[in-house]
Amino acid sequence: MRLLIKNGRVVDPGSGIDETLDLLIADGKIIKIEPRLEAGDCTVIDASRLVVVPGLIDIHVHLREPGFEHKETIATGTRAAARGGFTTICCMPNTNPINDNSRITTGIIEEALKSSPVNVHPIAAVTRSSKGEDLTDMADLAKAGAIAFSDDGKPVANSRVMKKAIEKATSLGRLIIDHCEDLKLAGDGVMNEGPAAERFGLRGIPASAETIMIARNIVLAAETGGRVHIAHMSTAGGVEAVREAKKRGLKVSAEATPHHLTLTEDSLATHDPDFKMNPPLRSKADVEALLKGVADGTVDVIATDHAPHTREEKAKGIDRAPFGVIGLETAVSVILDRLVSRGLISLSRFVELMSLNPARLLGLKGKGRIAVGQEADLTLLNLAKEILIDRERFESKGRNTPFQGWKLKGAVAMTMVSGKIVFPTDDKRTS
Repeated sequence: MRLLIKNGRVVDPGSGIDETLDLLIADGKIIKIEPRLEAGDCTVIDASRLVVVPGLIDIHVHLREPGFEHKETIATGTRAAARGGFTTICCMPNTNPINDNSRITTGIIEEALKSSPVNVHPIAAVTRSSKGEDLTDMADLAKAGAIAFSDDGKPVANSRVMKKAIEKATSLGRLIIDHCEDLKLAGDGVMNEGPAAERFGLRGIPASAETIMIARNIVLAAETGGRVHIAHMSTAGGVEAVREAKKRGLKVSAEATPHHLTLTEDSLATHDPDFKMNPPLRSKADVEALLKGVADGTVDVIATDHAPHTREEKAKGIDRAPFGVIGLETAVSVILDRLVSRGLISLSRFVELMSLNPARLLGLKGKGRIAVGQEADLTLLNLAKEILIDRERFESKGRNTPFQGWKLKGAVAMTMVSGKIVFPTDDKRTS
């Protein structure tokens, strides 16, 4: 099918474009980009009030399959991704069994090809069973399709193992993504350590548990010359450490989540488990430091850390409920409303953080850009649309959102993967 997207504001920082243009799409690829194109024998999409950006990419998603399909499946998680404006997602390895061998990696890819409307790239474990002791066969996993390596949810605490992992992954052209947490310092905390935790009577996780491990990884990046990516950075100390590492020319990158950029530890006043995640929500000063890092380039990526759990699990209370919140269907509106519309970042910077930089870091060729010959992976945004977040309308099985009931301005109007409209689906376009 030939599609013509007309009169959209095309924003692509990778190409330096921010202007009203038409895009002609055929056989899943962009074949023309010009100010005024004739429709001819095409399906026309009127984007005159919309912004057209490269398809959004989330590098930190938990799809739960195999093993935890009661929380999420590849089918439900990827439908949530499409609804949230993401054309490509990368899924973490803490499944059951853990994605630490090529058979599991291949199985995820095969299932995604059958049931996913978006592109799915598995992230494989750094160590066997994510126990932090013996490296996986990274070469075999990369050959099978692993886009990166992480023991997400668990840090690679052994520095000797981490050093070897960085060296091996870098030689394969892959990225190590590390959950930076000193587990001994974190202990059995459920929220950020500090005055708020004392007021609420909850056990705290100190900021130093994160910053110590970030500093360790920076030292190893310097020593090896390899690449390290900091997952879900949440502390002012972490931001400053990454900023200094970048000034030194080290190959260190970092991501932040929408919830760490917009919420503080004060949300735990009600002991609501939907605000319990790891790393925990931090202080107002930490949030301000993160926002500054997003604006000045210290933070490379905004990722959701989409982590669905069942209602029953989250109903166990603040002490026993699992860490984690969902984010695929809320991220775009939260960032557009709370960061872009308030002038904290530009729309171009939004695209860098959620498309261009993720593609660059993971070596996703043909992604993160709008150009002739590229796959037509596109996200169309309506900056004026006001929405009310309602968890009962989510495609995800998860309902554990900290943004329930938020009124936001800015929403996904359409998601397109290889020229196919995957959101809204036909039934929803007529509803």
